[in-house]
Amino acid sequence: MAFAALTAVLAGCTSLPSAGEVNVGLVLDDVDLDPDISQIAARPLEGASPAEIVEGFLDAALTPDNGWAIAREFLSPEFAATWRPSAGVTIDSGAGMREFSSDLESDDAETGDVSVVLDLVARVDEDGAYAELPGDESVASFAVAKNDEGEWRITEAADGIVLDAGAFEQVYRQYPLQYFDQSWTHLVPDLRWYPRRQTIATTLTQALLDGSPGEWLAPAVRSAFPGDVSLASDSVPISPEKIATVELTAAAAALDDRQLSRMRTQLEATLRPAGVTEVRLLVNGRDLGAGTAAVETGRAESSPVVLTEDAFGSFVGQEITPYDGISDQIIEVASSVAAVDVAADDSLAAMQFKNGAIYIVEDGQVNQIPTRPGQIAPSIDPYGYTWTVPRASPHDVEAWRSDVTSVKVAEAFPGASSIMQLRVASDGVRLAAVISVGGQRWIALAAITRDDAHAPVALGDVHLVAQIDGTPLALSWIGEDALGVLIQDESAHLVVTQSVGGPGTAAAAPSGALMLSGGRTNSALRILGDEGVLYAQRGTTWQLGLSGVLVLGTHAGQ
Repeated sequence: MAFAALTAVLAGCTSLPSAGEVNVGLVLDDVDLDPDISQIAARPLEGASPAEIVEGFLDAALTPDNGWAIAREFLSPEFAATWRPSAGVTIDSGAGMREFSSDLESDDAETGDVSVVLDLVARVDEDGAYAELPGDESVASFAVAKNDEGEWRITEAADGIVLDAGAFEQVYRQYPLQYFDQSWTHLVPDLRWYPRRQTIATTLTQALLDGSPGEWLAPAVRSAFPGDVSLASDSVPISPEKIATVELTAAAAALDDRQLSRMRTQLEATLRPAGVTEVRLLVNGRDLGAGTAAVETGRAESSPVVLTEDAFGSFVGQEITPYDGISDQIIEVASSVAAVDVAADDSLAAMQFKNGAIYIVEDGQVNQIPTRPGQIAPSIDPYGYTWTVPRASPHDVEAWRSDVTSVKVAEAFPGASSIMQLRVASDGVRLAAVISVGGQRWIALAAITRDDAHAPVALGDVHLVAQIDGTPLALSWIGEDALGVLIQDESAHLVVTQSVGGPGTAAAAPSGALMLSGGRTNSALRILGDEGVLYAQRGTTWQLGLSGVLVLGTHAGQ
C-alpha cells in the first residue's frame, strides 16, 4: 500500500513560509489571550463506510483535546497507540475540496485502501514552523480494516493531522520564540504554531530550552540557555499574579548572574503572549534570583516621514517637524527625490533620486554612493549602514557606511534572478525582500551575520515566506513579525499584510497608490496616492490626510 505521498507531506518539507493580527508593544499586564475553546468533532458512526471513516478522522483534527482523543477513535487500537498527531499539520484549501476514493475488492472485503486528494496551502512541521505550499496537490493514503464488531477503522496512515485553511487558526495559534542576536542587544522572534491549550507556557518553555531556531535564522541568533540546562519538571505553573515558576536542572545553579539574567529575559519575552508577566528560575525549589538583561526594543511608534515642495520631516498633527542636518539638504532637491529612508535615531538619511542615484545625508553633508545601474530603494539598518542592490543583480548586495565606504555582503539571494524590494528589520538580524525565483515572485527573508563591529558580513539561506502576484511597489515592516506589501495587479492596488511565519491577508488599497510606509502596528500604515494625497488606515478603510506630498519616506526598521 502506498503511503509515501502523505508521509512526504506530513514529514520533511523545504522551508517556503508565508498571521494573524500583530500585537506589538503591549504592556505586560495588557496581554489579551484568546479563549482556548475547541470545537467538538463527531465520533465514528455505526456502519460508516471506509471513506466516511477517513473523512471523520480528518474532521476530528478540529478537536485537539487529550492528544486528539476523538480522532484516535477512528483508528484501530494498535494504530491509535502509535499515531503521532504532533508530527505536523498539513493545511489544505478546504474540506469541501477533498476528493475521496476507496479501493475495495468486494462488498465482503475486510481490508482496503482509501485515498484523499488534498489541495495544499501550507505545512506546519513538528517544531511548529509554517511553510507555504501554494498550488501543490497531494494524495493521502489510508489503510482500513474491519474490527471485531464489523466496523471500519484506519490501520495505517502518516503521522500528523490535516486541517483546512479556515479551521487552522481555530485550532492553532502563533507564538514567537525569542532569541538574542549575536551581540546580546536585541531579541529576535522565531514564529511557531502550537495547538491552543491551557498548558501553552510549558510547550513554549520546552521549545525554547530543548529546541533550536529555524535553520535560516540560526546563524545570526543565539540562546542564553546552555545545552545542559532543561526543564526539571513536566510543567510550568503560572500563579494568579501571572508569575511563571520554571524549575531547571541542576546545571543552572552554576551559571553566573549575567547569563541567568539573559535566560530570564529571553524566556519572559517568549512567555509574554501566554499571559506571563514575570519568570522565576529555580533549581531544587531554590530561587536563583535571576535579574533582567537590557535589550534594545527599537523605535517607538513613529509618525510618517513626508517630503513636500518646501518641507521634509516627521508629520505630526498638522505640522511637518524637520530633522536637524538632513531636512534642508533634501528640500533643496525635492523635485528630484524618489525615495528616502531615515535612520531610527534621525541622525542620517539615504535618499534616491528619480534617476536612480543614491545619496547619504548627515550633519548637513550630502555624499553620493557610487551609482550602479538599476538600484532599488535603499534601506538603513540600526547600525547606520545603508543597503543597496541592483534590481537585476540580487547577489550584488552592498552595505555603505555613512562615510560612503562599502562592505560587500556575501552569499546574497542564491537562486534569485531579480530583486524588487529590500528592508532591514529593526533588530538588524532579519532582512526582508521581494525576489524572483524560478519565474515566481516571493516575499523572502534572510538572516544577517555581522562581525564584532556590527558590520554585515553575509546573508544566510533564503527563507521563502509567501508567493505574490502582481507588481510589488513597496515593502515595509509592521512590528516585529509582519510585513506590509503594496501590490499593483491588472485591475487594482492591494496591501498584503504578511506574517513572516504564517498566513497573510490582502485588502484593497487606495486607487493610484504609489508608496507605503509601515510602523509598529497595522494602524501605522500610510499610503501615498498618485495625486500626492497621504492616506492612513482606519479599520478597513483608508482616511485621506495631508495633500501635496511628493514622497512618503520610511524610518529604518519599518
